[in-house]
Amino acid sequence: MDTIQLENSTVRKVTIRLIPFLFVCFTISILDRVNIGFAALQMNQDLHFSDAVYGFGAGIFFIGYFILEVPGSAIMTKVGARKWISRIMITWAIISCATAFVQTPMQFYIVRFLLGLAEASFYPCMVWYLSNFYQTKHHGKAIAGFMIAIPGANALGSPLSAFLLGINWLGLEGWQWLFIIEAIPSMIMGILCLFYLDDKIEDVKWLAKEELNWLIETIKREKSQKKEVKHYTFWQALKDRDVIILSLGYFCWMIGYYGIVMFLPTISKRLSASTSISTQSMGWIIGLMYIFAMLTMFLVGNHSDRKNERRFHVACCLTVSAITMVLSNYFSQINIIFSFILLTISLCGAFGAYSPFWSIPPSFLTEAAAAGAIALINSIGNLGGFVGPYLVGYIKGLTGSFTISLLFLGSSLIISSAILVFLVKQSGKAMKTPNSSNEIENYNINI
Repeated sequence: MDTIQLENSTVRKVTIRLIPFLFVCFTISILDRVNIGFAALQMNQDLHFSDAVYGFGAGIFFIGYFILEVPGSAIMTKVGARKWISRIMITWAIISCATAFVQTPMQFYIVRFLLGLAEASFYPCMVWYLSNFYQTKHHGKAIAGFMIAIPGANALGSPLSAFLLGINWLGLEGWQWLFIIEAIPSMIMGILCLFYLDDKIEDVKWLAKEELNWLIETIKREKSQKKEVKHYTFWQALKDRDVIILSLGYFCWMIGYYGIVMFLPTISKRLSASTSISTQSMGWIIGLMYIFAMLTMFLVGNHSDRKNERRFHVACCLTVSAITMVLSNYFSQINIIFSFILLTISLCGAFGAYSPFWSIPPSFLTEAAAAGAIALINSIGNLGGFVGPYLVGYIKGLTGSFTISLLFLGSSLIISSAILVFLVKQSGKAMKTPNSSNEIENYNINI
């Protein structure tokens, strides 16, 4: 078998083995994180929660996430990704199920905070895990392969959640069954992780010996041949200037992203109030919006790999998202169909930026340092997941509409784009990744 055939065969087997499984795990995590948006359509009324209470509760998840994100990632590098992913999924399944039984705002805040603690470090763990099984030139496609679970979970979860809101069994309301039923897959997959995943390449039994040796040597050679790569320890990476700047950009992005995602069912319901669209029908409409976002994420990830460019792909996607988000609110008073089209484009932009963005840290950091950087960026960035939903609810409570809130979210996305563009100008280097081992030898690191 020649080198090209060996590479193709190995990459194909790695992809078939890892991507579908991690895709399912990540789909479940996103579903358990954002199903609160649909639950709010009933829960807020049943429990007499205001938009501000809901926004705070939806966002406080990310405070817990922030506290344990970096320590959790450090623990993961010691105990192994397999055990840590399993622990995360089992604990968040239990806490997500407990959300069905909250009765007061304080109980709501506590369970959401604990859910954030439980899920902390899950995403950086998955990105770091995949970066150890793929060459740099395949990072964009590999990350996009499981990250399409984000819009995919929403595409699946929107009609499913809308359906579950319509049931009433054993004295429990639909929003309670939503949390209970959607927590069950987390428990199942958490247990399966212990038996299905391998902690490192050397432990793999599902590759032929020739393929395994090629993969080990290729990954090792690529890491040693990168010039200007930063061989930090886990904790040194947390103080790197470029890591901190990327964290700031991600923070502004997540303000806009989660602000719209957490309130999307509520915003869509109010946009369509004049058309008398049912909750179940709205679930299918929102699901279709996320399918388009899923396709966009895949296409942008592939295009970013082909062009060997990351940051401008991110900036363009976020700028488009911001502009169409604001325009969708303006056109809601003129043409509701066009308003939903613009809102769909906004979602596509917000999701399309993911895979090129997360291809950046592994391109200039190695092993434990990459895990630390990904954890810090995700940790600080996801504080925006607290700020966005809370301020959307607060501003809406003050003004009585989502107009100012959407302007605020759009501004956050624009600021995120500007930070990445500014980073390019400051470094004076193209944030590109090498396409082959020959290119690596002449490679100047992205940041």
